[in-house]
Amino acid sequence: MTSKDPFTHQGVSAYVKTGLTVQDEAGDNQFHDFGFRAAHAFSDKFAAKASFSYLRGTDWFASDNNQYTLGAVGTADIISSFRSDPAHDGLNIYGDEVALAANETGQPQNLNEVAQFLEANGILPTGASGLVPAVNVARTGYKESDLTDYKAESIKAYFTLNYRPFGNNTEIIWSSKIGKGSSIYQGSNRYAIKDFALQQHKLEFRGDNFFLRGYTTIENAGNSYDMRFTGINMNKVGASEWFGAYAAAYAQGAGQIAGSGGNINDLAIQTQIHNGARTFADNLYTPQPGTPEFIALFNKVTNDPDITTGSKLVDESKMDIAEGNYNFRDLLNNVIDLQIGGQYRQYSLNSSGSVFTDYDGSIDYNEYGAYLQGIKKLMDDRLKITASIRYDKNEFFDGSYSPRLSLVYAAGENKQHNFRASLQTGFRNPDTQALFIGFDVGRAILVGSAPDNLDRKLPNTTLTGRDAYFNAYTLSSVQGFAASGGTTSLVPVNGNGITSLAKQEKVTAFDVGYRGKIEFITVDLNAYFNTYDNFSAQKFIVTPKSGSVNDASGVIDVATGNFQVFNVYTNSSADISSYGGVIGLSTKIAREFNLGFNYTYSELDFDQSTDPDFSAGFNTPKHKVKVSLGNPELFKNFGFNVNARWSDKYFWQATIANAIISARTVVDAQINYSVPSMKSTFKLGGTNLGGKEYQSAVGSPFIGSQYFVSWIINN
Repeated sequence: MTSKDPFTHQGVSAYVKTGLTVQDEAGDNQFHDFGFRAAHAFSDKFAAKASFSYLRGTDWFASDNNQYTLGAVGTADIISSFRSDPAHDGLNIYGDEVALAANETGQPQNLNEVAQFLEANGILPTGASGLVPAVNVARTGYKESDLTDYKAESIKAYFTLNYRPFGNNTEIIWSSKIGKGSSIYQGSNRYAIKDFALQQHKLEFRGDNFFLRGYTTIENAGNSYDMRFTGINMNKVGASEWFGAYAAAYAQGAGQIAGSGGNINDLAIQTQIHNGARTFADNLYTPQPGTPEFIALFNKVTNDPDITTGSKLVDESKMDIAEGNYNFRDLLNNVIDLQIGGQYRQYSLNSSGSVFTDYDGSIDYNEYGAYLQGIKKLMDDRLKITASIRYDKNEFFDGSYSPRLSLVYAAGENKQHNFRASLQTGFRNPDTQALFIGFDVGRAILVGSAPDNLDRKLPNTTLTGRDAYFNAYTLSSVQGFAASGGTTSLVPVNGNGITSLAKQEKVTAFDVGYRGKIEFITVDLNAYFNTYDNFSAQKFIVTPKSGSVNDASGVIDVATGNFQVFNVYTNSSADISSYGGVIGLSTKIAREFNLGFNYTYSELDFDQSTDPDFSAGFNTPKHKVKVSLGNPELFKNFGFNVNARWSDKYFWQATIANAIISARTVVDAQINYSVPSMKSTFKLGGTNLGGKEYQSAVGSPFIGSQYFVSWIINN
């Protein structure tokens, strides 16, 4: 990132912004945002710069209470709406995962078994258990808003010291960036990011034709916690007593209705009895939000990093990078722009076993790369040819070469018609999470695919990564096995290409484009086509806890529920490609009004039947349209701009859930007024002015409207 140079951009600038966010679930909430930048050159050799910003507001509330299909690839089915069954597991409700049918040895598997236990111990009268159905029941969970204050806060500071020892053509720069904040993060679960801190420090030496720099990035999770496991571990406390109270209350309620001649097998009556039993058990054993008991239990769980009893996230990972570049253009008399460069990167993962499998110390690994690029202009500078090749090597993967070639041609008398085309290759190594994660998210345990990760301990189980990758069944076959009552076959994974250790994902990309002016319209066209090899994927698989997929013991484990669901990082064997295009048009109407139109088409193409468990996670609308109208000076010092954005519905796939995201239309607008005598610009605007709330990802909040006013000084 290149920011303003303190030698040439001196002085002080500032801004202040405030307004309201409006959402049905959260109500109206004020936010504040302000910042400043100050720069000064103390001489022609030394300058300094500092900037600071602070933002505080209330995040959007998430309140999706539906229960979704677990891990079903290619579907977006809602199993049940809120509290339509006593074992309902709402998406943004946490703690209702604590249920009877948990397949724990010696534990009751349904409500009738709890009633039988109470009857056998004289707590219920003889025969009372016969009134209680053999159904699964889950504890009453906590709403997400019970487990977070939704505070959105960001504090950022940036400092640089610039020194030019030999004049303007060389410079030594020390810079530091420090940030701290709170927000909500969504991954496989929803996480309350509290007091998260990030810092980066860099030393750079650069000149007209080169740079050499090194920097480190350090993070600290602060007081962050997993909201799903906060609810789960809060509800584990007193669970036996809660289920006992529920069963006793159900038996009593059913007995009263049966005694008065009511039909306790009627669904509506059963629902009534369940609701009464739940209220009775909650009043005794579920601490209510805001009470001292709730606050004490919440603080205990969110300060405990052990995922079996707590939910605190621990992460003090860092990344060190050194990189350099040299351009030979001056040595070559500008005949060709020839650059060479390289980079070295070391990762140090340090979560104390709460996120990664680094319970016995930090995990360190490295990667490096180098590149060569040449740019040549021909035909009176109308034709520009760019060719490059890059080599990268990760500690866990073979080295890869990535060549690229692009052509740009400027046609027309004034070079106003620009045509471009490129062919490039690239790759993506599995990231730190895909390599070394070992994280229980409730519905599954996430397992990284690094060879060093295979024999590491995984949370809440005696199994290892080797069991996940090499002793497992495909999820689709287990789902078919369950649906057929055990008559269909289970399909072992066995690392046979359906699921295996993650490899590099490779892509070959083609694109062509045009930008120019035709009559009074500026046109920007682009089209692309990408083909992938070993497309990176996450897949749910099912591992027998004690048996083997190579004999009947594995089948018995699945049939009896003695299994563990893992989410592994791997690659798809399917033929996958993506393609699309962009059409951008802009013009002026009535001389001073800027009118713009943009259309984007995006498509992912693959045959699901060739890899049934593959979840592409494309998560992109096929069609998007944006129209804008503005005038920077409708009258003296006054301007405005209006944007209307439309997105088609699309299928969202993620480990948290799958769902169809509805189409949406959003209108944003802003007016601005400048006061030159005050070196100031005032702005008034809003987003989503239509007020219809929309969602961009399943499990995330519905976005409401935002209204703001700002004052910018000396911009």
